[in-house]
Amino acid sequence: MPARSDKPAVRDVTDSEIGSFRERGWARLPGLVGADYVADLRERALERLGERRGRFRNNYVDQAFGQDRDIARHDEAYAALALSPALARNVRRLLVGVDAVRLQVTNLLVKEPAGNPGAAEGPPDGHGATVFHQDFPWMPMDRSSMLTVWLALDEVPADMGALRFYERSHRYGPLGRSFVREDDGALDQHPWLGELPLSEPFDLAAGDATVHHSLVIHGAPANRRDRPRLSFTATYFDAATLYTGAPYGQTDGLGLAVNEPFDHPLFPVVPS
Repeated sequence: MPARSDKPAVRDVTDSEIGSFRERGWARLPGLVGADYVADLRERALERLGERRGRFRNNYVDQAFGQDRDIARHDEAYAALALSPALARNVRRLLVGVDAVRLQVTNLLVKEPAGNPGAAEGPPDGHGATVFHQDFPWMPMDRSSMLTVWLALDEVPADMGALRFYERSHRYGPLGRSFVREDDGALDQHPWLGELPLSEPFDLAAGDATVHHSLVIHGAPANRRDRPRLSFTATYFDAATLYTGAPYGQTDGLGLAVNEPFDHPLFPVVPS
């Protein structure tokens, strides 16, 4: 793909959106990124997926969606967005008591139509539902001040597998890992979570986003449309976070010092 010279247009989050995120653990951000920039990201995604589809294999995760991990390390347009000061400023404002943030990971995600044997070399039966889970229990970090920006690269109707969230579930702390074994979704482990309100299904337009806290319980139904669901995610965390030394594929072997910040090129502090 040709290099881009323009910067991503990222709008500021509103006080209302900040309040919603802190109260519910997630927020919907319509029109977060400019349409022209997202259209280019979509074309890049389709080209990338055409080259790599079928290579995404992540055990139980792969049954729910495919991911091209660290896409920002391979594509300058995704890097420009992930390292955008405007986006980092939004993240810093959404989190509580955070002065600066680091980029943890970027992902290009695809959710193939369920039960579609001809899903362009994807999983032979398409992707299923994404079980409800938290993100944080996997992390080798001493605090949970972390969130993920989930950007729709195309229209994502609710029945294409748009995310849903258990409201205020982020208030209950780490509740264990999912994607480890069969039937280990958060609700299988903690049926009482079903007493919390579940966000209503909603549609997303290209450029719309959601943000969710690393402790909020979230998942997605299967994709019931006839085309893949395409999205980009960027996860950020408090730059003051300390490394615990817990085993984790992304950090193993990097030489990070236990009880010290994540001072490594893989986790840049993003100016805001």
